[in-house]
Amino acid sequence: MRNGAAVVTGAGIGGLAAAVRLAAKGYRVKVFDKSKATGGKLSELRHKGFRFDRGPSLLTMPQLVDELFILCGEDPRDHFKYKRLELSCKYFWEDGTNITAWQDKNMFADEVMAKCGVKPAQMERFFKKSKQLYDLTAESFLFNSLHKPSNFLSPSFLKTMLNSYKLDAFVSMHTRNKSWFKDHKIVQLFDRYATYNGSSPYKTPATLNIIAHLEHTEGTWFPEKGIFDIAASITSLAERMGVEFYLESEVREIVHSDFKVKGIKTDDMFVPAGMVVNNTDVNLFYTDLFKGSKMPRRLVKNERSTSALIFYWGVRTCEPRLQLHNILFSKNYREEFRHLFSYRTIFEDPTVYIYISSRAVSSDAPEGSENWYVMINAPENSGQDWEVMIPAARRNIIAKLNRMLGTDIEKFITFEKIASPITIEKETGSWGGSLYGISSNNMFAAFNRHPNFRKRFGNLFFTGGSVHPGGGMPLCLASAKIIDREIKACI
Repeated sequence: MRNGAAVVTGAGIGGLAAAVRLAAKGYRVKVFDKSKATGGKLSELRHKGFRFDRGPSLLTMPQLVDELFILCGEDPRDHFKYKRLELSCKYFWEDGTNITAWQDKNMFADEVMAKCGVKPAQMERFFKKSKQLYDLTAESFLFNSLHKPSNFLSPSFLKTMLNSYKLDAFVSMHTRNKSWFKDHKIVQLFDRYATYNGSSPYKTPATLNIIAHLEHTEGTWFPEKGIFDIAASITSLAERMGVEFYLESEVREIVHSDFKVKGIKTDDMFVPAGMVVNNTDVNLFYTDLFKGSKMPRRLVKNERSTSALIFYWGVRTCEPRLQLHNILFSKNYREEFRHLFSYRTIFEDPTVYIYISSRAVSSDAPEGSENWYVMINAPENSGQDWEVMIPAARRNIIAKLNRMLGTDIEKFITFEKIASPITIEKETGSWGGSLYGISSNNMFAAFNRHPNFRKRFGNLFFTGGSVHPGGGMPLCLASAKIIDREIKACI
């Protein structure tokens, strides 16, 4: 297959990374996407001096981006620059407590001790455990396929299995965090990491506490030009490597016969290919693109991840209490997740995330103003009355911000655009608006995700947030790395 023609369907972050990796191997790569720009969920919005990152807002594991440039013989710093943040997030509670999560772990521990009475030694033990979880799982679970029997004999997987009793796979994140900390605020702070892949801390295995390690030990970062520059930089790299992009060109079918993919069809052409990498939502792949093939049962049976309701606000003020990343917690976290996953609706007191990129990139908002990305978790779209739910959620968010920040934010909003599960599904192809494919709300979720390949089709691969190892920028980049390894193994 070396030096053959390869097609990537979808120019999201996973598809871009796969295209670069294929080009670095010598493939002639074409990328097709229905949108006007590359990036998928990693897009931007501009309006009268305001610029918003529309999707992801936090960068962890930046080495996965750097690796793409290095593979192509380039110095990443010549093309993509980022800096480590001094603090990852500022947290707010209704009783007036606020905690700044400093990247310096000693400063963070001191902050938690002063605000909640949790001793620094306890924080240190928690982070030590989180690092242990990462060290035991990263190579076998994040950077290799869980669906290839031969990988189970690898040293990394054998090490994981020999230490399986340390993985916290049989207890929920919330239960484990509650055993670590007696203060409910700190439990809630670390519980929120379940939302990084659209799951509930009351259901997802405590193994996902590896996220705390990534954010507080490995660090959080920010690109000098904003999060959107991740996609822009990888796109430019791909173009320098000879990758051809066909934008506003939607793939209608992945043509196959005799257990081999032949190419793809758009509205006006057939493109032959010796290899196809699917970067569309895997549910969409089976329902629309791969004719004559049934959707795997695990995709139908497993609980979907959350979606989001996002308000992009241009505000004519600079709120002194806020930082780059901010969380205003719900008073009843358990009830919030019960609404999301059991009732498929939005709780009246949602946890609110506010991201203000102009705190890091001053040109993202006019002088004296700020660009507020205001997000709450929402259920996937399953036919709810969003025309009623969205205005109600907006009223509750406004009331919460006014109450907790001591402001009257409505009068400062000069621009507003809304993203909902409906618009997210329409614009990004995410099934039901679900941001991360299936949730991780059970201990077998990692094994239930769609593989990065199909056994019967040796020239068909899968990348992106709806397949293994999961959603979010780092895992999408990891999925492309897995494809790279699988292709190398079969050449």
